[in-house]
Order: sequence, then structure tokens, then C-alpha cells
Amino acid sequence: MQEMMKKRAMELLADGTVTRVIGWRRGEFSYDISPAVFEDAAQIERDFVWDAFCGANVSKYLIRESAKGRVLAFLKPCDAFSMNQLLAEHRVKRENVYLIGIPCAGKADIDRIKARGIDGVTGIEEDGEAFVVHTIYGDERVGRADVLAERCLVCKSKRHPVYDELLGEEGEDLPDDARFAGVEKLEAMTAEERFAFWRGELSKCIRCNACRNVCPACTCENCVFDNPDSGISQKAAADPFEENMYHIIRAFHVAGRCTDCGECSRVCPEHIPLHLLNRKFIKDIDELYGTYRAGEDDETKNPLTSFTEGDAEPAVVRKRGRA
Repeated sequence: MQEMMKKRAMELLADGTVTRVIGWRRGEFSYDISPAVFEDAAQIERDFVWDAFCGANVSKYLIRESAKGRVLAFLKPCDAFSMNQLLAEHRVKRENVYLIGIPCAGKADIDRIKARGIDGVTGIEEDGEAFVVHTIYGDERVGRADVLAERCLVCKSKRHPVYDELLGEEGEDLPDDARFAGVEKLEAMTAEERFAFWRGELSKCIRCNACRNVCPACTCENCVFDNPDSGISQKAAADPFEENMYHIIRAFHVAGRCTDCGECSRVCPEHIPLHLLNRKFIKDIDELYGTYRAGEDDETKNPLTSFTEGDAEPAVVRKRGRA
């Protein structure tokens, strides 16, 4: 697949369809792969990479890059949902992007690989229902499900809701049953247990802003947390109240717009399960307003920005736990 992607990217650059390409480039380590912009065939041939460590969602980068001319982006299914939501919010002009959908069977989590005692990783290859992890000590074969990223274990869809062309076969939507298991576990707790859980997690936050900066739904040009008059601008939390406030406000700001791409949890250096906050809102919206998937299309308004007479009334008291 990597060679097919590189070939197609160079073709589209050569015929002038696009001026740049967004893909992935390897960093210092083989598993340290980040989104990157490629401007010519030489860069693509030398640096473009596609493997099981290319988990980063490239959609948010199109906000800036698409303003400079038409750009090609390779989208995994989860990326495509985020892309469609950005189109719906007019953060990206459709005519400024050329989108190629690529199939994805799930991406590996380097932390889960290391947790199995595998060190000195130099590369990774997919082999059916397993990954072959290359290390300086030799090759290790691990089951795919044993080292997949959490979001891939509960993937909601293998389908691309938006694209200009596809490489490989298109997939289908998947059941949501397992996706909300973590939320249901929290809902089953007492209020005191839930509070203790979130205090334990949010107390780890160092306010690096990685979750906000990587989130495709966090696209405000002026973020409330950058306001110098707020007293909390660009600094570590001074107390538990500020730790809670930052993440709860951020979760509220993306409610109804989060596509559950899992980037917030992926980049968190403290491994805070931030996706659980977002999934709680997704689950509640589905139960109160009917099933809704942000990014399903670029026209439907999310339930929190549209009103119908059948909407749940604020006075309705829900007799069950909350995350």
C-alpha cells in the first residue's frame, strides 16, 4: 500500500492536480511517526511512510495547508469522519482538498508493545491477524488485538464518508457495542467513585495542551484557554478545580462535534483516558436525541445546534449514573 500511495501522490503532483501532499514521516524512532507535508516527488520518495504506526489523524492539518492551494490528503476512515466535520463547519473548503481514502485494519500502540517486554523496536509489518515487530534483538510476532490502539479495538467504521478516490476496498460501519463499555462502567459507579476516578486521572494533567492542539474539533482561532484575562492562560493548573475545569470545558466545547477519533488520548503524555469524557457525551446525545454520528456528512446539523419539538426537555431528570 505504501508504494501505491507514493506513486499516486507523485502523479497528482506531476499533473498539477495538487500542490502539496499531507502524509506521514518517520521521526527519530521507527514508531515516532507524525503527519508531514511533502512538496515534491523527491521528498515523497525519500520520507513518505505508511505502516502500522501511522495512527495520527491528518485532517486538522488541512485547515492551514488547504489555505495555501489544493492539497492531497490520505485519509483513514476515522480521519475521513473528522474531515467531513471540518467541511460541515466550513473550516476547510472542499475545492481546496483532494482526498484519497485508504483502508485501515487498525494501528499499533507502541506503549502496548513495550508493555509486552519488546524493546529496541526498529519497524513493524502487518501479517494477517498479527504484527511482526522488528527489533535490534530480532523479530517478535504479536497478535494484532494484543497491541492495537484502544480506539482501533472499538473502531466504529471502516467506511470513508468523504473522498475523491479510494485505494483498496471500501469497508463498512461497525457496531457500537464495545465502544461505550468504558462509559457504562463509569456510569455504574457511585458518584463518589466516579469523582475519585476522574480526580485520579485529571490530577496527572500537566497542561501541555497536546489534546487541544491535536483535536480536529478544537479549531477556534482564539481559544478561551489562551485568553490572558482568564487567569489560566498557558499555565499548569494551580489546584484541582483548574484541572477539572480545563478538561470538562474542552469536552463541552466539542460535544456533538467529536468524531471519536481518539487523538486526545493518543497524544496525552500522561495517558489520561480523555476519550471517555467525549464518549459520554456521544452516548448521551444518542440516547436523548437519537443516534447521531458527527462527520457522517457535511450538511446535517448536530443535535445541540438544531431544535425540534421532539427534543428532550431540560427538566427531564435522567435516573442513571453519569461519567
